[in-house]
Amino acid sequence: MKMKSEGQAAKGHSAALEKNRIPAIDRMMDVLAYLERKPSGASMRELVEVLHLPRTTVYRLLNSLHAYGIVRHLPDGNYVLGTRLISLAARVLPSAADIDIVLLATPHMERLSETTGEGCKLSVLSGDGVVVIAASPGSRGHALAGVPGQRFPLHTGAASKVLLASLTKSELDALLPEALARYTPRTITSVKNLRSELTRIRRQGWAWDEGEFSTGVNAFAAPVPDRNGKTIAALSLPYLADETNAGRLDMLRAATISAAGAIAADLPAVPTRGATGWNG
Repeated sequence: MKMKSEGQAAKGHSAALEKNRIPAIDRMMDVLAYLERKPSGASMRELVEVLHLPRTTVYRLLNSLHAYGIVRHLPDGNYVLGTRLISLAARVLPSAADIDIVLLATPHMERLSETTGEGCKLSVLSGDGVVVIAASPGSRGHALAGVPGQRFPLHTGAASKVLLASLTKSELDALLPEALARYTPRTITSVKNLRSELTRIRRQGWAWDEGEFSTGVNAFAAPVPDRNGKTIAALSLPYLADETNAGRLDMLRAATISAAGAIAADLPAVPTRGATGWNG
């Protein structure tokens, strides 16, 4: 009887939350979520068709979002996410536990950037994507690095694959969509092929991205496990794809794996944050 009453209470709470939502904000978030998956932007017609919203609704939403800098209207007519989102993300205050891992990782990331000349970033799972929580710039002329708050798809990129590889089958089933979006010709769009790739990553302990999200940008990534062996973050090092020197690539991979291990060694005995526990 107690379990039944608790279940009924949970359903009642969920129904109350659903009842007190604001439809206009829900539709706005639908627009932003779709643009998040479309780096090159989307037209008003596409948004109307995909989201099944009236054209006047989409028009008014885009006008309001554009006025606040949340979206930008490109010369080709497409809409993309705006730079105002960057300033908003930069002011998000993580919890004390999340600050710990950033503070612990920062000196190791700076050392990795100094050693390799390349930028690096620390990422965690966040809902249906991956978010960068820390980044260190490189010293080379064309060094690449992420920006804290930057989001990436679940199935593309070295860091994303490392984080997915740490999940159980049931967790993967719950997270992975039936269709995987294609971003470049090298994007893995088959769930079966992605699962095979994740098995290989678990076995070897690191991931390699050869232009899966951005053409011309490759990356190595390694897991950062807590003291219980649970991956709580991924350290990745992006570099330009025209870097083909085998010796240097081996050095970049080894340095990334070593830095991730050094961060893990500095973590406290109590897990800082589980890979699926970031509420972003």
